[in-house]
Amino acid sequence: MRILLDHCVPRRLRTLLAGQEVKTARQLGWDQLKNGELIAKAAAQFDVFLTIDKKLQFELNLATLPIAIVILDSPSNAFAELVAFGPHLQSLLSNPLARALHVIRTDGRVDRL
Repeated sequence: MRILLDHCVPRRLRTLLAGQEVKTARQLGWDQLKNGELIAKAAAQFDVFLTIDKKLQFELNLATLPIAIVILDSPSNAFAELVAFGPHLQSLLSNPLARALHVIRTDGRVDRL
């Protein structure tokens, strides 16, 4: 699966995504793009957009998403906080995702919006 990490996600998170093709927005020079532009670019090259930006669910038209979006419901973007999401993230990404917003909660529950 091809995954794009949002600029607010530490690149070290890639270590939790073994077996996946992972790029960062910064690596592609897309770190200055706003959410709508970034997601449109991501949809052309990636299967999943991974972020911790909880505001996305209110900023996007969820009925017309061009890509699957996964939000980690973390209190911060510190790698130490995000490590706990690793098993839940691997489980979610083990199957193709629908073009929807998927929120992984701290208890591992996944809400699809």
